[in-house]
Amino acid sequence: MAIVSALTGPSRDFLDWPFFDGSHKALAEKLDDFATSGALADIDHADTDKACRRLVKSLGEAGLLDAATGAGGEQPIDSRAACLTRETLAWHDGLADFAFAMQGLGTGAIGLSGSEELRRTVLPKARSGEWIAAFALSEKDAGSDVAAMACAARRDGEHYVLDGNKTWISNGGIADVYTVFARTGEAPGTRGISAFVVFADDPGFSITERIDVIAPHPLATIRFDNCRIPASRLLGTPGEGFKIAMRTLDIFRASVAAASLGFAKRALDEAIAHARSRKIFGNTLSDLQLTQAALGDMAAEIDAASLLTYRAAWRRDVQGLPTTKEAAMAKMVATENAQKVIDRAVQMFGGRGVRVGEITESLYREIRALRIYEGATEVQKLIIARELLKA
Repeated sequence: MAIVSALTGPSRDFLDWPFFDGSHKALAEKLDDFATSGALADIDHADTDKACRRLVKSLGEAGLLDAATGAGGEQPIDSRAACLTRETLAWHDGLADFAFAMQGLGTGAIGLSGSEELRRTVLPKARSGEWIAAFALSEKDAGSDVAAMACAARRDGEHYVLDGNKTWISNGGIADVYTVFARTGEAPGTRGISAFVVFADDPGFSITERIDVIAPHPLATIRFDNCRIPASRLLGTPGEGFKIAMRTLDIFRASVAAASLGFAKRALDEAIAHARSRKIFGNTLSDLQLTQAALGDMAAEIDAASLLTYRAAWRRDVQGLPTTKEAAMAKMVATENAQKVIDRAVQMFGGRGVRVGEITESLYREIRALRIYEGATEVQKLIIARELLKA
């Protein structure tokens, strides 16, 4: 059984930074109302499929999936709103953050490059929480190295036929719609990849394996066996899939950093509350200079990551400038710093920190995956260096 914290929500002091406007402050209030409504209570982490379906529906009913889907395709995605939502949800519960994030990542390419018909079909249902979305890029031998992709799609008249496998697919097994990237062969490497929309009931689509990870969420290997889909489900033009994938990741990569902030801030809040109440050597843990030094490091690391995160989102939203380098910096620093912050919090709690069901134990499991998915830290370093060398 999970141990209940006395904390009720994250601090909103950072909303006074110049990155935000009145709409973001209103969104923060809406998020806080949602969190206190009971929608995030009693989430069953032992049944992640059921929990995610419930969370997506609740988020849709509350109007909070607008920030993930661009109001169902009616307006551009506001990166700061997506980041603020992920940070808040992550502070409360990692699975809630996941449910929100995948509605955006799974439909982002459709919003960017889908036909009007596809946009009308998919985005409103994703916005309402009626449909669950997934993003299918990774393969067994094509994770960081997308050019090694083997899943293929061939044109056959007015259809494309997909064959191959995708793995590490979040929402695999429960999604209604998948954005799928497959090799179509227009050119070598990444220039020969295209993007498609596949529905879970398309003939030839199947789930071959469910995957369990340390921070449980729906995850699967999916297979395409002579999976025939209409050519109208192509996103953009043939061979444009890699660019579409990178544009999508550029939008949502900063939001991964924001989720890390939510986890790190929760760890710091829990550590402060514990340090103030824990009796040791005739005083409290907070009276020890070692504790104070640790808290100082944690706070500075969080603010540094937060500034990078919201700079990247602001640069995209307000300045309309490319954010490949800035988002990579934010993702790298925020996830790595959050790992440090959470590790210190666990250490501060002592044996209690690693007890199953404790907030710190859960945060420790949640943060580890974020240093890998949507581009591992090592990949972010390469992206940053590549952008620097272009100058």
